Amino acid sequence: MNELAIADRRSLRRKLSFWRWAAAAILVGVGLVLYAFSGWSEVTGRARQHVARVAVSGLIQDDQELVERLERIADNDSVKALIVKISSPGGTTYGGEVIYKAIRKVAAKKPVVSDVRTLAASAGYMIALAGDHIVAGETSITGSIGVIFQYPQVKALMDKLGVSLESIKSRPLKAEPSPFHPPSDEARAMIQAMIDDSYGWFVDLVAERRKIARPDALALADGRIFTGRQALKDRLVDTLGGDEEIRAFLASRNVPKSLPVVDWEAPRGNLPFGLGGVVSEWIKALGYDAFPAMKGLEKIGGEKLFLDGLVSVWQVE
Repeated sequence: MNELAIADRRSLRRKLSFWRWAAAAILVGVGLVLYAFSGWSEVTGRARQHVARVAVSGLIQDDQELVERLERIADNDSVKALIVKISSPGGTTYGGEVIYKAIRKVAAKKPVVSDVRTLAASAGYMIALAGDHIVAGETSITGSIGVIFQYPQVKALMDKLGVSLESIKSRPLKAEPSPFHPPSDEARAMIQAMIDDSYGWFVDLVAERRKIARPDALALADGRIFTGRQALKDRLVDTLGGDEEIRAFLASRNVPKSLPVVDWEAPRGNLPFGLGGVVSEWIKALGYDAFPAMKGLEKIGGEKLFLDGLVSVWQVE
């Protein structure tokens, strides 16, 4: 190959590299424009009068972002009412408490409806109690009023392995309960007292919010679950239905049916609309997928969920 051919090939490579980077830059620019336009549309949608809707789904934890979102809804004069759409088996008791209190702060300023979808059990039902009105489907599942504390017990396994754990403690109840030995009577009493205290608070909440005598609320709070039809009979919900019944209640609170419902969703992360995955695929197509900085874009937002502390959750045993 002569020197002229080598020079031509090098020039072609430089041009190809330039256009690859130009295409990547254009793609990112288009993504940023779409993001800005989307964000602007969301802001303008929230600027006009509307009914806000938030979703509470999956396992409930201490969700600071949701609490802050509810605070913004409470302070936004353009929001005339709030719909809380719930589809959750429950979660941590504290997580339910925090969200419940945040919704009650909204309810102090504007009407709130709890929309029970497939499932609003335990801490999910606790959150539903924050609404001024609870709407459920006929076959929705709700209830499971109670508190549970679980921990593993691995002493039998350790005995089989010939392993033991020794500990020296300042007081007998320190670090109890332990998975490495059965709890003492004192430790069991401590745990039960803690559960009973949180359970009593939950029952009081049901009695207060549903206008049910405490003995009746206590009878309903035996951990059982209810269909929407059963819950209506026992006064745990107000109405069976869906969007039509929700808007009818809001209309009774002087919220016009003509107002649009705007979903106040959690931020999607740094790259919206799955743009991380799209950019990743384009990067591969352009031949730059080997760069470390370009790897893993499609994994943005993935997190594992762990539950700690007292739990108010419905689970099949």
